[in-house]
Amino acid sequence: MTEDEKLHEEAEELRRETADGAPELAEHDRIAELEAQLEEASSKALYAAAETQNVRRRLEQEKEQASAYAAAQFARDMLAIKDHLERALVAVNEELRTDKLASQFLAGIEATARELESVFAKNGITRIKSIGEPLDPHRHQAMMEIPSDAEPGTIVEEMQAGYMLKDRLLRPALVGVAKKPD
Repeated sequence: MTEDEKLHEEAEELRRETADGAPELAEHDRIAELEAQLEEASSKALYAAAETQNVRRRLEQEKEQASAYAAAQFARDMLAIKDHLERALVAVNEELRTDKLASQFLAGIEATARELESVFAKNGITRIKSIGEPLDPHRHQAMMEIPSDAEPGTIVEEMQAGYMLKDRLLRPALVGVAKKPD
């Protein structure tokens, strides 16, 4: 017999003894006991309802985040394509730009780059501003220090653009940071 069962049995025996001596007192005790049980059951029901509500809210939040950031890996892969397009456009010299056939080809590449930028914007992918900004280790990755007249810790060169997917870092910007000249 457990401790709780012993206590319950002793309480029941005491109630019977009291009920024999004073029936109205026993009924009052019984009502008080039932009210206490009702209050306890009501409290448990409210707690269970609150817990259910919390679980539901947490699951909805997780579902929203999962759908909002489901394309993160795909977006990272697309950044590589964007980088290649930008490098191709930067590498084109003026001679090729004046050539009729090459200029048509370049117009197609530029249109593709603009469309990719538009798709990024529609999906909440934004470029991180770097040059002239103070180094933020949550958004930038310092690759080197460059002697400069700029305030130490200021970004003076960007080797690779960084991007955010809504409020999450997709890829840090690879940057060169100013340091005092020697």
